[in-house]
This record gives sequence, structure tokens and C-alpha cells, in this order.
Amino acid sequence: MTEINWMSEVEKRKADLIKDTQGLLHIKSLLDEEHTSPEAPLGQGVKEALDYLLHLGEKDGFTPKNVGNLAGHLEFGEGKELLGILCHVDVVPEGDGWTSDPFGAEIRDGKIYARGALDDKGPTMAAYYAMKIVKELGLPLKKRVRMIIGTDEESNWRCVKHYFQHEEMPSLGFAPDADFPIINAEKGIADFDMVQTGPIEAGETEANAKIVSFVSGKRYNMVPDHAKATLLVKEHQDEVVQQFIANMKEVDLEYNYHVQNEELILEVIGVSAHGMEPRNGKNAGLFLAEFLSKQELDTKAKNYFQFVSRYFFDDSRGVNLGVAYSDEITGELTINPGKLSFTPESGGSIGMTCRYPVTNKMEETKAKLDTLLKDEGFTIENFSDSKPHHVDEQEFLIQTLKKVYEEQTGEKAELIAIGGGTYARSLKAGVAFGPLFPGRPDIAHQKDEYMYIEDLLKATAIYAQAIYELGKTE
Repeated sequence: MTEINWMSEVEKRKADLIKDTQGLLHIKSLLDEEHTSPEAPLGQGVKEALDYLLHLGEKDGFTPKNVGNLAGHLEFGEGKELLGILCHVDVVPEGDGWTSDPFGAEIRDGKIYARGALDDKGPTMAAYYAMKIVKELGLPLKKRVRMIIGTDEESNWRCVKHYFQHEEMPSLGFAPDADFPIINAEKGIADFDMVQTGPIEAGETEANAKIVSFVSGKRYNMVPDHAKATLLVKEHQDEVVQQFIANMKEVDLEYNYHVQNEELILEVIGVSAHGMEPRNGKNAGLFLAEFLSKQELDTKAKNYFQFVSRYFFDDSRGVNLGVAYSDEITGELTINPGKLSFTPESGGSIGMTCRYPVTNKMEETKAKLDTLLKDEGFTIENFSDSKPHHVDEQEFLIQTLKKVYEEQTGEKAELIAIGGGTYARSLKAGVAFGPLFPGRPDIAHQKDEYMYIEDLLKATAIYAQAIYELGKTE
């Protein structure tokens, strides 16, 4: 058989690839649990994005299937075994400060700008066109190839949970939702809330400031870039404001303050980043909580803000909590308080994601936290745990992807471990494979998210060869 020039096959379809990618990026596919229906159980936007791909696939001759309006797939080929490509069409909230419309999919300087351009709509479309190329070339495959499309990857994975309750599990596969070369190890992900049950110390402390409300962050897996506190200050309000300004200047963060109906409103602007590496961002909630912990507050508020200060401020490794851990395969345990809130009525809560190494036992870590929190007047609620994932280097899947990557790029395919979670962990033999090339900045979940068009094309060629190489043997 003649050697296939995968890149030239991609170039032939470049205009359509870009047009269809823009079409998917135009859809505001955010989780919207306030406006649901049986047809759109996670909101209209994500359902529209799922339909977009299923209709496109049907038009191009793939076999489409909608699975409970939560997920779907596109399939072609014949064979007993199933090769899975796991993608998602939901995105995180766009946030503020964009240069262009977050859903405009504007092209400038060789990049396509949109929420989801890199995570995960651009790569999804690259994988889709890779399947299309293999199918249109009529290449002989011994496996069926199936793109599995999720709609809740950025939140609770209800899509894949539902999908695999009803559909076949691929025997091997990859998720185009992280970095090249190959990610064969993913940390465990425990998400939970630490909820204040009551102050430990008795008696009321003298309060000069009453916290009416404090809130920061919307997602466990994002470093919050905004925090807001509303206070009633008895005396020396100007002094509190001056301290706040001095503090924000010292930590080099943007801030706002104003007085409204005798209430002092303080706002902090941080830097958002993916929660798997909190050091890449500046947690607005932690900076504001740290400032408030130094004020004269009532007992309940004082306990909450001092708790946040003591255990989370300037410590994303769980050192102060007594749960620090690291291993050779996946590195250090990390903790990201992504949702912080306090009101006098309900007390305080800290919602977080803990990304833990593959050799770490979460049961032991949680037991340590339970013991510590009991003494601090907090308890763990809404606990969920996705176990770590690790595929051995000698597996056929990894050896094949290494060969493809090296042939396509001329660079060595190193194996990587990450703190993020991709759909690859849904498969026993699954890895994350691209789309971010070495040396490119990771701007997923950040403002002005983009993907280089050159990288979109290159990833499509890599995925096309990978599908062929993985699919041609039994």
C-alpha cells in the first residue's frame, strides 16, 4: 500500500475543518441546570453542541446515536473490537476580560479564539476530521472506530457515567483533551466541601466588622479570579479601607471598594487558572479571606476566615492540612479551594478539588482530614472521588501512539503525568493524547483561550494516523 501523506489529506479539508470548528465554537455550551428539560437535561447549550456533532456525523456517513441526551457517539467500520475517542463539547464559563467575543471564534494571528478552542471543541473537531479522513480514504480496519461525545466533563461527568451504563466500553482509546506527546498517568480527583458546623471556642468575640456575605468562585476546578465581601463596620471604616488598599497593593492585585446603604463592599480581582495547578493563578478568594482574617469579627466569622487563612493561604500542597504527598509517577498532591462562601446564617464553606498522586490512598487522606476538621468545627460534605489512572508504557496503545507521534513530528514521544482528569480515565486502556504541543502555553480555562490553526491541522494528521494504526490490527 502506498505511503499516506496524512498532512496533505488534512490540508485538502482545511477550509471545511476550520468552518465546522467555528460552528461548534459559536455554541455557548455551558452547563445550565436552571433551564433543563428531558430533551436537554443539562441545559440547552450543551444539547445544541451535542446535536451539532451528531448531525454533522450523520451527514458525513457516520452512524450517530444520542444516548439519553447526555452523551452520544459517531461510529464507522466493522470488527469485534471497539476503538474509542473520548471528547466533550461542554465548556467552563467564559469569565471576563476577553479581547473578542468568547463565542465569536475569531481568527487572528493564525489562532482561533474562543472558549473551548483548546478545551475541548478544537481537538474534538480535529479528531472528527481524522475519522473522516480514514473513512473517506476507505482504509481497511479490523476494529470499529467510535467518537464518544460527552456534555458534562467540566462538572460531574454525568454524561460518561450514563453513557457506559448503557453502551459498550471500548477496549482501548484516547482522549484528545490534554497534552502531547502522551499522558499515561492522571492523578486521582477528589472534590468536596468543607462546611462550618460551628465555632469550637465558646463565647462571642468583640466584633467591629460584621460580614454580611462573602463569596468567591464557581467551580471546584478553577482558581477563582473574583471575590466579594459585604461588611458592616461599626467604627473606623476609613481605616479598614486603607488597610485593604495597602494589602492589595502589597500583593499586587486589582481591587475595588465602595459603600452602599452603609455597607462596605470589597472586591478582589485575581487570576484564574485550572485548579490542577493552583500556582498558575492567583486565588482572589484566598487573598480576600486572608485580609478579613485580620479584622475584628464575631466568633463564627473569625473561625471561618482564620481557618481559611491557616490551612489554605499560600499552601496549595496540603502541608498545613497534614496531607502533603508526592510520588515519582505523578508528583505532588495539590489542593484548590475553588468555591468559598460565608454568611452569618449558614456559616462558611470551602469547596475544593484535591488532585492526588497515583500511589496515594484517598481513604487515608480523607481520614486525616476528618480528624483535623472535627477539632476545627468543620465537616466534609458532597465528597466525590475519581481514582487515579495509569497505563503501562509497554501496552500496545502507548507503543503505537509513540510511533505515530514520532513519525509525524520528528520528536521523541515522552510520557507525561498530569493533575487534570480527562475522559481517558473512563477506559481501562485509555490515555490522553494532545492537542497541546510541547512549548505551547496552556490557556485552557483562561480568558482569550485559543488554538493555533497550525496545531489544529497537525493534531488532525496525528489523530488520523493514530486511528488507522490502532484500528488496522485485531
